[in-house]
Amino acid sequence: MIYLRSSAFVLLATLTTIFYGLFTVPFAIFRHDIGYECARSWGWSILWLAKHVCGIDYQVRGMDNLPDRPVVVMSKHQSAWETVGMLCHLPRAVWIIKKELVWVPIVGWVLGGLKSIAIDRESGRSARDQILEQGRDRLQRGYWVMIFPEGTRVAPGERGRYGLGGSLLATGAGVDILPIAHNAGECWRRNAFLKYPGKVTMSIGATISTKDKTTAEVGREVEDWIEAEMLRLPSTGAANNAYSKRPVGT
Repeated sequence: MIYLRSSAFVLLATLTTIFYGLFTVPFAIFRHDIGYECARSWGWSILWLAKHVCGIDYQVRGMDNLPDRPVVVMSKHQSAWETVGMLCHLPRAVWIIKKELVWVPIVGWVLGGLKSIAIDRESGRSARDQILEQGRDRLQRGYWVMIFPEGTRVAPGERGRYGLGGSLLATGAGVDILPIAHNAGECWRRNAFLKYPGKVTMSIGATISTKDKTTAEVGREVEDWIEAEMLRLPSTGAANNAYSKRPVGT
């Protein structure tokens, strides 16, 4: 059943993406506000399919921690699920992404059209300057800025190296950071075809102030909260048992 459900999900998610892409891509480029709502509708459809086809339910904790002002969002990164979950549940935002993603059909085109900040992660200081300059611009225009500080998806139970790009932007722009932890990777792993049933928990923490703190201090505070919260998250259920029997990296 896992294979059948996963196959059905891939087929239906692909058709859904193509359908929404017909509207979202042009609107994202020419009417950003409408394009974003189209993308959000696509996101709700993907979450619905994940739940009703693959059995991946979810709960969101800490919605009362969402501020009424633009912030930098820093989140754990394990799968594609959290990208969709944050798209649907957080205010309008832009993403800091690797530049290669812009060329991915439909999804990448939409990210580019929605004013995402596409960086070359190998360019070092140039990438940091780009994050700071364009991130400040987006924040001043009222957008939230989302970044995965580990830079790439990591497997459940693992911990990547936290970069300082998000902390640098937040301290430089004088805004708070909203930390997010989740366990979506236990159901929906990195680049994995198979999707396992379970209940994902996405936990939104209280904002972390950057006032009178260095970039390094802010970065440590964000990392400490996310990793501590990861240990407090409940089990996703069936997914834990399924993944414990699978070889590492599959």
